[in-house]
Amino acid sequence: MANPKVSDVIMLEIDDQTSCKIHLFGATLISWICEGDELIFVSPKSKFDNKSAIRGGVPIVFPNFGPWSQGPQHGFARISRWSVEQFPLKDDCGNTSAVFFLEDSEETRAMWNNQRFRVTLTVTLSHQLLKMTLLVLNKGDSTMSFTCLLHTYFQLPDVALASVSNLKGLSYIDKTRKSETFIEERDLLRIDGFIDSIYQNTPSQHKISGLARGKTIVLEKDNLPDTVIWNPWEKGLHMDDLGDNYLHMLCVEAGRVSSAIELQPKESFTASQSLSIG
Repeated sequence: MANPKVSDVIMLEIDDQTSCKIHLFGATLISWICEGDELIFVSPKSKFDNKSAIRGGVPIVFPNFGPWSQGPQHGFARISRWSVEQFPLKDDCGNTSAVFFLEDSEETRAMWNNQRFRVTLTVTLSHQLLKMTLLVLNKGDSTMSFTCLLHTYFQLPDVALASVSNLKGLSYIDKTRKSETFIEERDLLRIDGFIDSIYQNTPSQHKISGLARGKTIVLEKDNLPDTVIWNPWEKGLHMDDLGDNYLHMLCVEAGRVSSAIELQPKESFTASQSLSIG
């Protein structure tokens, strides 16, 4: 496994059992250790070359989810170098937070309709909780249309033993079946093959079970009405940065992807997800 350069990583730490790490390439969260267990998946085959998107962690999808005629799939945020606005700082309650930002550049303006923007990611860590807050500011003089998503990879001993709650009765677009729309009938979603589904108008909370030592993660989201579930299954064998490691990961992704956000000049959009031990 290639290791990231120390200078590329910002670490937040509560104690020797609780920490997280953010790689400045994409402001990608690449580790969350809680009660001594790593709960975030990063592929051992990730390149960490500051060119390719990191395979794993929590990549930030912006300003486009999926294939994009104007630029790279899932947008440029996850393959851009972010800056630090606030280095890790502990508050009076013992929580630690850090703030990262990405602004438009000549390259992004050429790619994306001369849009002027500032995206801020605030990461807050406490003993059993990790919160990520996105703030998008339209700095320009025209309407800014975008989609966004937190592409969270969870680390699992065995994906076949994992489950995701609170999806029953929801409509979803199944990209493995010609992007047709279906209604979810299962009480708990379990993974037994290739899945790439966009669940729409999802509740604010999901529980992901089957993590290290039987842990369950509660994912709470705000202003992110869609939930994407992805595991490439055996297609992962043909991905040079994943291979058979697909057996130990599941993406449960909080996003705003079914319809675009229309942000007027000088307006901002805020959304967040919190991960906690259930």
